[in-house]
Amino acid sequence: MSYFDSQKSNSQIPEVNLVPMMDVIMTILTFFIIVSMTMTDFQSVNVPLPKTEKGATKEKIPDPMIVALNQQGQILLKNQNTTTEQLEQQIVVYLNKNPKGAVVLKADRKLSYEKVVQILGAIREVGGDRVSLAID
Repeated sequence: MSYFDSQKSNSQIPEVNLVPMMDVIMTILTFFIIVSMTMTDFQSVNVPLPKTEKGATKEKIPDPMIVALNQQGQILLKNQNTTTEQLEQQIVVYLNKNPKGAVVLKADRKLSYEKVVQILGAIREVGGDRVSLAID
């Protein structure tokens, strides 16, 4: 054996082979999972499922009342200019006719936030929690 061969073998860093160790860990983990599954007692719960009646119809929700605000700040209801007072009367009539109905305010993007909040507040005084603001 030459001098260079002995130098090469001594200078190598020993490598640890992790594959057998991972195999042992996975085997142990699998063993404990299977043992824990057999030790626990799986019991089913008898739950009665809901039944539907034949011919039952879904309750129809009416179309919402859409109030629009254009760029000039005018209130439009069914594409006609209205005042705040007329709008409040129309909302009361609509909500009395449709108790599950909703009022939606659709304002122009370029309109000031203060004007939108002002009209939304006036509508909410009449419509309560069934008033919302439409967004794009």
